[in-house]
Amino acid sequence: MKYHKIDSKLFIKNRKNFAAQMQAKSLAVFNSNDIYPVSADSTLPFEQHRDIFYLSGVDQEESILVLFPDCPIEKHREMLFLKETNEHIAVWEGEKLTKEAALATSGIKTVYWLQDLHKVMAELMSQAETVYINTNEHYRANVETQTREDRFTKWLKDKYPAHRVAKSNPILQRLRSVKDQIEIDLIQQACDITEKGFRRILGFVKPNVWEFEIEAEFMHEFLRNRSKKFAYTPIVASGNNANVLHYIENNQQCKAGDLILLDVGAEYANYSSDMTRTIPVSGKFTARQKAVYNAVLRVKNAATKMLVPGTDWAAYHKEVGGLMTKELLDLKLIDKADVKNENPDWPAYKKYFMHGTSHHMGLDTHDYGILTEPMQANMVFTVEPGIYIPEEGFGIRLEDDVIIQAKGDPFNLMQNIPIEADEIEALMNK
Repeated sequence: MKYHKIDSKLFIKNRKNFAAQMQAKSLAVFNSNDIYPVSADSTLPFEQHRDIFYLSGVDQEESILVLFPDCPIEKHREMLFLKETNEHIAVWEGEKLTKEAALATSGIKTVYWLQDLHKVMAELMSQAETVYINTNEHYRANVETQTREDRFTKWLKDKYPAHRVAKSNPILQRLRSVKDQIEIDLIQQACDITEKGFRRILGFVKPNVWEFEIEAEFMHEFLRNRSKKFAYTPIVASGNNANVLHYIENNQQCKAGDLILLDVGAEYANYSSDMTRTIPVSGKFTARQKAVYNAVLRVKNAATKMLVPGTDWAAYHKEVGGLMTKELLDLKLIDKADVKNENPDWPAYKKYFMHGTSHHMGLDTHDYGILTEPMQANMVFTVEPGIYIPEEGFGIRLEDDVIIQAKGDPFNLMQNIPIEADEIEALMNK
C-alpha cells in the first residue's frame, strides 16, 4: 500500500461498535471484493470492499472477517480468514499478509487460512442462531454484477437454511456515517493532496491545453503524495461540457474565454475527497461569468452554515433551493412568473440547478448515511451547488467537504483550497 499504516485502534473500535448492535447468539460475515477480469489475463486494479476494511483494515483480496461476540470459545469471537501466503506468491505477486501482520493491522488475534473456512464455519454455525449477511443497500446502488459477498451469502443460506438471517447494512449505515478522529485525519490528508493537485494546475492551464492534460497533472501530483488514484472518475469539463453533469470523456481542447469545471478528488488510504472548482481558461473571468460564479459561492457558503446537528435532509435541500431561486432571479435566468407557476415537485430553480447540494462522504465518495435521520456531529458532507447555462456555454459548480461540529459552524476540510474568484485569477496570472 502507498499509504502510511493506520492505527489498529480504529478498527478495534469499529468492531466493538458493530458487535454492540448485534443480536444475541449471532455472527456476522464480511468478504473482500473480487479482482475483476478484463480480458485474457488482464484484471482491473483491486479495490477492497469498504465494509471489511472499515472493520479490520485488511486491504487485500480473498479475505473474510467473522464476528461472533457471544461465541462460547473466546478465540472465535473475531476471526480473519486469509489467502495463505508463501514464497512463490511473494515472488510473483508481492507479499501478502502473514498471520502476524494481520494481527498488527487489525488487532485480531485469531487468523486462519482460507482452506480452514468451511470446517470452522460448521463449528460456529452450530453455536449461532442468527447470521448477519452484508448486502449493498446504498440509495444510489445499482449493482448488476454478482459480488464475492453475494456468492458467499448464497452458499451460507443454502448450507444453513435453518438459521435466522439479519442485515449488517443498517448498522453500518449509522456507524460509518459518523467519523472517528482517525478517519477525519485520513479524509483531511486526501483533501490536502487534492489541494496540491489544484494548485499545480492553476499554473498549468492556458488556452489550447487539453482536458486530459489537466487530468494528467492532477494524477501526477496525487501519485507523488501517496494517493493511488482519483477517488472517483474525474470530470475536467471545459465550455459547454460543464453542462453535462457526469462528463468524463475529458478529451476536448480548452478554448480561450471558456471556463473549466473541475470535479476531482484524491483518495488516501481508501478514504475519499471530493472537490469541485471552476476556473477561467484565460486566467480571468468575464463580468457575466464572475457574477454567476459569485452567486454559486454565496449559495455554497450559506448552505454550509446549515449543516449542524439535527438538520433534516429534505428541509435542508428545500431551504437551499430558496437561496438558489433568489440568485437566479437576480441573474435574470428566471423571473417571478416562473416561480409563481412552478411545479412544487420540480421548482423553477431546477432548470439551472438540477442536482442535490450535499451527500455523505468518507470511505466511499457517496458514503453511507441514512437520509431520513437528522444530521449528527462528525458526519462529513460535501456542499456543491451549481448553475448550468447551456445557452451561454458554461456551467459553474463549487464544492467543499465539511465536518458537522457539535457546536458552531461546520469545519471546512478544504478551507485552504483557493475558491474566491479574485484569488484564482491572481494565482493563474502569477
